[in-house]
Amino acid sequence: MAIEIKAPTFPESVADGTVATWHKQPGDAVKRDDLLVDIETDKVVLEVLAEADGVMGDIAKAEGDTVLSGEVLGSLKDGEAASAPAAKPAEAKAEAAPAAAESTDEPMLSPAARKLAEENGLAAADISGTGKGGRVTKEDVLNAVEAKKNAPAAAPAAKPAAAPAAVAVGEGDRVEKRVPMTRLRARIAERLVDAQSSMAMLTTYNEVNMKPIMDLRKKYKDLFEKKHDGVRLGFMSFFVKAATEALKRYPAVNASIDGNDVVYHGYQDIGVAVSSDRGLVVPILRNTEHMGLAQIEGTIADYGRKARDGKLTMEEMTGGTFTISNGGVFGSLLSSPIVNPPQAAILGMHKIQERPMAENGQVVILPMMYLALSYDHRLIDGKEAVSFLVAIKELLEDPARLILDV
Repeated sequence: MAIEIKAPTFPESVADGTVATWHKQPGDAVKRDDLLVDIETDKVVLEVLAEADGVMGDIAKAEGDTVLSGEVLGSLKDGEAASAPAAKPAEAKAEAAPAAAESTDEPMLSPAARKLAEENGLAAADISGTGKGGRVTKEDVLNAVEAKKNAPAAAPAAKPAAAPAAVAVGEGDRVEKRVPMTRLRARIAERLVDAQSSMAMLTTYNEVNMKPIMDLRKKYKDLFEKKHDGVRLGFMSFFVKAATEALKRYPAVNASIDGNDVVYHGYQDIGVAVSSDRGLVVPILRNTEHMGLAQIEGTIADYGRKARDGKLTMEEMTGGTFTISNGGVFGSLLSSPIVNPPQAAILGMHKIQERPMAENGQVVILPMMYLALSYDHRLIDGKEAVSFLVAIKELLEDPARLILDV
């Protein structure tokens, strides 16, 4: 009895998917819950697991094929049906072994030839027999021994001749590699182009003195990690909390446009841009107004691991009312992030750089970071955007404001 392997049911926002990788091939043994195939969609990679023990049957959709929700990908032979086919290869190998042994003993060696061959470490297959019926004679063995002695001298002479050809391919040829764009990368490209063509996008900049946050982190990071079971205190949690507070004060930045309507969200779901081998993904921290620093840091670390392993779920990637992107981890000093529709704004963090600054009439060296807020000018006025960014700056430069709500 064969069990159909079907594509998972895609969410409404996903029309179809692409077969990314088959982890089992026809004839492979399969255990229940083994990973059979990865389906890549516009947002995440979905895994299809085996429903029962058995043997992999025919594959209906090859790697690279487009599949719809619930479409048949292949078949899995269940345990009983698979037992017979599974035994056949073993039987075939057992039958093939004697046959191979017989063919190895051909051609036949005379007693003197066999003894001479064994003394020189030669197998029967290494010797060409010229005797009656293909029998190997003593002279045939002597000829094979002589050929073996000459073989090592010929081999090194051939190797240097091959080396220049390999070098020439690397040095002289103009190599190009053409690979199809992944669905995720294609979707990212599409959304970025749509955002720039459909929004009145504008970016405002400011800078923040990171010394107060750095001093606070240095003072409490060990105690924080010990109390919260190894969760490390980073900078991102402070930015998430500051952004959450600023979004409460300026609800238009937390809103979105739906046709001719403006939707004001009474919650803060902040997306954190995470780089992965497959491209940029933005998992969502939900209800950040109710999250503490430790919960934020722990969730972000978990999302980072899932992004690297391709394990982020559709639910973790869907929604979001605001996004924070940290190009500073890659050394970016200043950039203009692109808004992630249908959101109305995105905050860009950058590299912390020591710079001479004027403070109380004195020039001091401070760790400074440029901040960038890109926003949809159709919904957010310049005054509102600048005030929002200044609020984040003030909250970060005086972290006590986050606690006192001032």
